[in-house]
Amino acid sequence: MRRTGTTRRGALTATGALALGAVLTGCGGDDEGAGGKKPAHSGARATTAKAEKALREKAVRDGALLLARYDLVAEAHPATAAGLVPLRAAVAEHGKALAPPRAKGEPKGDKAPPAPAGPVSADPKAAVRELAAAERRRADAHTEALLTAGPELARLLASVAAAAAAAAYLLTELAEETAV
Repeated sequence: MRRTGTTRRGALTATGALALGAVLTGCGGDDEGAGGKKPAHSGARATTAKAEKALREKAVRDGALLLARYDLVAEAHPATAAGLVPLRAAVAEHGKALAPPRAKGEPKGDKAPPAPAGPVSADPKAAVRELAAAERRRADAHTEALLTAGPELARLLASVAAAAAAAAYLLTELAEETAV
């Protein structure tokens, strides 16, 4: 007999679809005028561009920390690794989508992500719950950043915040299913 209701596999598939939608939402063209001409209000745009670049860089740094945390939990608790793989992949894709655009000739700047603070809990359920809390904080941070982001970045941040909230939910469910 087939089980009805939400299964972990179905929920993870839905999260993957959300993540893909978030990435595709962020893959639009720029809204600059044609011909490369700068508008008369380019001073205001430069300030806005700097603010958005700072928002993007912070989001990428926070995502790199979360990726490192996923890796630590999967390494410390191999039984949870299979459930973490799609969620970790979504975080990696969000980092790519949020990365600030590079100017021509600018070095790629592939820096090693900073190590996450603190050790991983010895209890697998607690470790996964900590990941869920980190995803909730990420969703909240992206939602708060919507207030200062431009329209295009705001749409991307909203999509990533929704995916992070879904990941937090899935991680909470995974923690309940994890055997001690």
